[in-house]
Amino acid sequence: MRFRPWVALFVVALVGPGCSQETGRLSHDQEQRFAAEGILRRVDNLRFRWTEGAGRRGGTWEDRLASIVVTRQSVLIHKNEKVGLEITAGQTLQYEVHREGERVRISGGRGRSAATWSFVPPTDPQGWTQDIRAVIRSGSPGAAGNR
Repeated sequence: MRFRPWVALFVVALVGPGCSQETGRLSHDQEQRFAAEGILRRVDNLRFRWTEGAGRRGGTWEDRLASIVVTRQSVLIHKNEKVGLEITAGQTLQYEVHREGERVRISGGRGRSAATWSFVPPTDPQGWTQDIRAVIRSGSPGAAGNR
Protein backbone atom coordinates (compact mmCIF):
# COMPACT_ATOMS: atom_id res chain seq x y z
CA MET A 1 0.00 0.00 0.00
CA ARG A 2 1.30 3.44 -0.96
CA PHE A 3 1.58 6.30 1.58
CA ARG A 4 -0.87 9.07 0.78
CA PRO A 5 -0.17 12.36 2.59
CA TRP A 6 -3.73 13.62 2.15
CA VAL A 7 -5.04 10.62 4.12
CA ALA A 8 -2.67 11.43 6.99
CA LEU A 9 -3.80 15.08 6.96
CA PHE A 10 -7.44 13.99 6.95
CA VAL A 11 -6.89 11.74 9.99
CA VAL A 12 -5.04 14.50 11.86
CA ALA A 13 -7.85 16.95 11.06
CA LEU A 14 -10.44 14.54 12.46
CA VAL A 15 -8.54 13.46 15.56
CA GLY A 16 -6.79 16.77 16.40
CA PRO A 17 -9.81 18.78 17.65
CA GLY A 18 -10.84 15.90 19.91
CA CYS A 19 -7.48 15.98 21.69
CA SER A 20 -8.12 19.13 23.71
CA GLN A 21 -6.04 19.97 26.74
CA GLU A 22 -7.69 19.18 30.08
CA THR A 23 -6.93 21.62 32.92
CA GLY A 24 -9.60 20.88 35.53
CA ARG A 25 -8.14 17.96 37.49
CA LEU A 26 -7.70 18.57 41.21
CA SER A 27 -6.34 16.36 43.95
CA HIS A 28 -8.80 14.45 46.11
CA ASP A 29 -7.97 16.76 49.05
CA GLN A 30 -8.64 19.87 46.95
CA GLU A 31 -11.97 18.47 45.72
CA GLN A 32 -13.01 17.74 49.32
CA ARG A 33 -11.89 21.17 50.53
CA PHE A 34 -13.81 23.04 47.84
CA ALA A 35 -16.92 20.91 48.34
CA ALA A 36 -16.80 21.72 52.07
CA GLU A 37 -16.37 25.45 51.32
CA GLY A 38 -19.33 25.41 48.94
CA ILE A 39 -18.49 25.73 45.24
CA LEU A 40 -20.23 28.79 43.80
CA ARG A 41 -18.68 28.77 40.33
CA ARG A 42 -16.39 26.48 38.38
CA VAL A 43 -15.23 26.40 34.77
CA ASP A 44 -12.61 24.12 33.26
CA ASN A 45 -10.46 24.75 30.19
CA LEU A 46 -10.96 28.51 30.02
CA ARG A 47 -8.64 30.95 28.24
CA PHE A 48 -6.98 33.41 30.66
CA ARG A 49 -4.77 36.40 29.87
CA TRP A 50 -1.92 36.44 32.40
CA THR A 51 -0.12 39.79 32.63
CA GLU A 52 2.91 40.70 34.73
CA GLY A 53 4.06 44.29 35.10
CA ALA A 54 1.18 45.75 33.07
CA GLY A 55 1.90 49.28 31.91
CA ARG A 56 5.57 49.02 32.89
CA ARG A 57 8.62 48.76 30.74
CA GLY A 58 9.45 45.11 30.37
CA GLY A 59 5.90 44.01 31.21
CA THR A 60 4.82 40.73 29.71
CA TRP A 61 1.64 38.81 29.00
CA GLU A 62 0.51 35.49 27.60
CA ASP A 63 -2.69 33.57 27.06
CA ARG A 64 -3.00 30.47 29.22
CA LEU A 65 -5.55 27.68 29.26
CA ALA A 66 -6.59 27.00 32.86
CA SER A 67 -9.55 26.31 35.14
CA ILE A 68 -11.14 28.35 37.92
CA VAL A 69 -12.98 27.42 41.10
CA VAL A 70 -14.75 30.01 43.27
CA THR A 71 -16.11 29.05 46.69
CA ARG A 72 -17.30 31.14 49.61
CA GLN A 73 -13.73 31.16 50.97
CA SER A 74 -11.39 30.64 48.00
CA VAL A 75 -10.57 31.50 44.42
CA LEU A 76 -8.28 29.09 42.59
CA ILE A 77 -6.98 29.41 39.04
CA HIS A 78 -5.14 26.23 38.16
CA LYS A 79 -3.93 23.89 35.47
CA ASN A 80 -4.75 20.55 37.02
CA GLU A 81 -2.89 20.47 40.36
CA LYS A 82 -0.53 23.32 39.36
CA VAL A 83 -1.68 26.56 41.01
CA GLY A 84 -1.59 29.80 39.01
CA LEU A 85 -3.41 31.98 41.55
CA GLU A 86 -4.94 31.14 44.90
CA ILE A 87 -6.82 33.59 47.09
CA THR A 88 -8.10 32.42 50.45
CA ALA A 89 -10.05 34.30 53.09
CA GLY A 90 -7.68 35.75 55.68
CA GLN A 91 -4.71 36.39 53.37
CA THR A 92 -2.84 39.63 53.84
CA LEU A 93 -1.81 40.16 50.22
CA GLN A 94 -4.05 42.74 48.62
CA TYR A 95 -6.11 41.61 45.62
CA GLU A 96 -8.55 43.51 43.46
CA VAL A 97 -11.23 42.39 41.03
CA HIS A 98 -12.73 44.52 38.27
CA ARG A 99 -15.15 43.91 35.45
CA GLU A 100 -14.75 45.57 32.07
CA GLY A 101 -17.70 44.60 29.90
CA GLU A 102 -17.65 40.81 29.73
CA ARG A 103 -14.04 40.51 31.02
CA VAL A 104 -13.19 39.91 34.70
CA ARG A 105 -9.72 40.96 35.93
CA ILE A 106 -8.14 39.70 39.16
CA SER A 107 -5.00 41.61 40.17
CA GLY A 108 -2.61 41.01 43.04
CA GLY A 109 0.82 41.95 44.24
CA ARG A 110 2.75 45.19 44.11
CA GLY A 111 5.49 46.63 41.97
CA ARG A 112 7.39 44.16 39.83
CA SER A 113 5.54 41.22 41.35
CA ALA A 114 2.10 42.58 40.35
CA ALA A 115 0.20 40.17 38.12
CA THR A 116 -3.27 40.05 36.60
CA TRP A 117 -5.38 37.11 35.50
CA SER A 118 -8.27 38.13 33.26
CA PHE A 119 -10.94 36.00 31.60
CA VAL A 120 -14.36 36.08 30.00
CA PRO A 121 -16.69 33.80 31.97
CA PRO A 122 -19.19 31.75 29.97
CA THR A 123 -22.10 33.51 31.73
CA ASP A 124 -22.85 36.22 34.30
CA PRO A 125 -19.62 38.28 34.50
CA GLN A 126 -21.23 40.52 37.15
CA GLY A 127 -22.00 37.50 39.35
CA TRP A 128 -18.44 36.17 38.94
CA THR A 129 -17.08 39.58 39.93
CA GLN A 130 -19.31 39.77 43.01
CA ASP A 131 -18.43 36.24 44.18
CA ILE A 132 -14.67 36.81 43.75
CA ARG A 133 -14.95 40.20 45.45
CA ALA A 134 -16.69 38.57 48.44
CA VAL A 135 -13.68 36.24 48.94
CA ILE A 136 -11.26 39.17 48.67
CA ARG A 137 -13.23 41.29 51.13
CA SER A 138 -13.49 38.46 53.63
CA GLY A 139 -9.68 38.29 53.61
CA SER A 140 -8.98 42.02 53.77
CA PRO A 141 -11.87 44.02 55.20
CA GLY A 142 -11.96 47.58 53.93
CA ALA A 143 -9.36 46.94 51.24
CA ALA A 144 -9.24 49.68 48.65
CA GLY A 145 -9.82 48.97 45.02
CA ASN A 146 -12.53 46.36 45.32
CA ARG A 147 -14.94 48.19 43.08
